[in-house]
Amino acid sequence: MPISQTNFAWATLLEVDPPKRGRSRLHERLAHALRTAIRDGRLPEGAAVPPSRALAEELGYSRWVVTEAYAQLIAEGYLSARVGSATRVSWAPDTAPPRPHAARAPAAPPIRYDLAPGLPDLRAFPRRRWAEAVRAVIGSAVHYDLGLPDPTGHPVLRTTIAQYLRRSRGADAHAGSVTVCAGITDGLVRTCRALRAEGITDLAVEEPGWRRLHDAATSAGLRVHPVPVDEEGLRVDDLAATPARAAVVGAAHQFPTGTVLSPARRARLVRWARDADGFVIEDDYDAEFRYDHHPVAVMQGMDPGRVFLLGSVSKTLSPALGLGWLVAPAALIPALRAANPVTAAPPVLDQLALATFIDRGWYDAHLRAARRRFRARRDLLVRTLGARVPQGRVGGTAAGLHILLHLPDTVDTRAAVRAAAAAGLRLAELDDYRAQRSAGCALVLGYGNISDSEIPPAVDLLRQALVAGRTTSGRA
Repeated sequence: MPISQTNFAWATLLEVDPPKRGRSRLHERLAHALRTAIRDGRLPEGAAVPPSRALAEELGYSRWVVTEAYAQLIAEGYLSARVGSATRVSWAPDTAPPRPHAARAPAAPPIRYDLAPGLPDLRAFPRRRWAEAVRAVIGSAVHYDLGLPDPTGHPVLRTTIAQYLRRSRGADAHAGSVTVCAGITDGLVRTCRALRAEGITDLAVEEPGWRRLHDAATSAGLRVHPVPVDEEGLRVDDLAATPARAAVVGAAHQFPTGTVLSPARRARLVRWARDADGFVIEDDYDAEFRYDHHPVAVMQGMDPGRVFLLGSVSKTLSPALGLGWLVAPAALIPALRAANPVTAAPPVLDQLALATFIDRGWYDAHLRAARRRFRARRDLLVRTLGARVPQGRVGGTAAGLHILLHLPDTVDTRAAVRAAAAAGLRLAELDDYRAQRSAGCALVLGYGNISDSEIPPAVDLLRQALVAGRTTSGRA
C-alpha cells in the first residue's frame, strides 16, 4: 500500500548539504538529498512525495526549486508522476540476498474443487441486503454508538440475538445473558477462562471433533479429555469416567460424524452436569440447517443454569464477518466478565448491521433460501456418489454442510487425500479430526462452498483418487 507523505517530517528526513563544488545550486542539492533518501530506503518504493508547493513551504524554499528537483529525479527514474495523481517513488534498492540456483520444488496445483468441510456458500452471501444494513446503520447510529464499545457487545444486538434464539432455537436467553464475540472459538476460549477461574481444570471434548476446540481449551489452561461419539452422540457413561466437570458437545449436529444427540443422552448429560457440579458447553455451529424435519431445539433451554450456548454466523453468512454469541448461565456471568477483562467485542457498526439484518427479516429469508439450496446440493452429492463411488456409504444426519463417506478398508484415505490434492481436489479424512488414527476409513465431504455444477467433476476426481489410494493389505 502506498505510504502517504504525511508519514514523514520532511525537514528532518532530507539532509540538504551546504553548497560545494559541482553542486552549489539549491535545486541540485535538494535533488541529491531526495536521491540519497530513496537509495537508503528511507523513502520506500510507492511512497508519495509532497506537492511541490507544500514541500517548498515546509523547507522554506521557492516552489521552482522543488519542481526542478522533482523534474531531475523523474528524468533519472527515481520518481514518477501522473496527471491527477501524486508524484511517487518509483525505485527501490536491491537489498534481497542472492538466490541460490538450486532447482525449486514444483508448485502445488491450484485447487479446482473444494469438498473439504467448514465453509458455507460464499457465492450466495447476501451482499446487497448486507450493504443496505450497513448503510442504514451508518445513517441512524447516534454519536455515542461511535465511542468506546461495550466489551459484552452492543445492547441492541444482544437483545436481537436473545429474541432470535428464543423464537428459532428454543433457548432461554435474554440480553443480559448474551455476550457478543468473534465466533465460536472466541466464545469457547472466554468460557474456558471463566471455568478455569471457577476451579474447573478438566474439559471433555467429542472424539472425533474439531481440533480447534481442543486447542482453544488448552490455550485457556484446561486439560482436555476426548470422549467417544457413537450413533446417539456423546457417550455420557464414558464422560462420567473422566475427571472433567465440563464438556463441549454438538447436540443438534455433531461434527464430523453428523449424529444428533438422542433425547435420552440429552437428559443424561444434563443430569451428569448437575451431579458433577459442572457445565455443558453447547456448540450450535450449523444447527439451522436440518433437511428432514425442523431443527432440534438447543439443550440450553433444558437447564440454562448448567448449559452455555455458543453460536455464530460463520456457517450461515460468512466467517469473514467475525460475529458470534455466547449465552452464559446467570451464576457464571460475573466470572465470565472477570476472566476476560481485555477481550474486545467485534466492531460496533458490524454488530448493528447484523441486528438490522435480523430485525428486518433478512436473516430468516436468507436461511430459508440456504436450506433449500443446501438440501438440493446434498441430494445431488449423495446421488452422484451412489452412481460413481458405489463402494462408499454415506453417513450422518440430513443436516449441516457435510456428509461422512465410509469406505472399504482397502482404501488408504490419507493416500487418497494426497492424490486428490495433486489433481486439484481438496478433501479431508475423518482421522484429521481424531486424536489418533482409527481402523475405520472415511472422508468428511463438505458441500457448502461448491457449486452444483462442480459436484459431478469433483466426484469424478474423488473416484480417481480412491483408485490411487487403494491398497491390497488394508490401511497404510
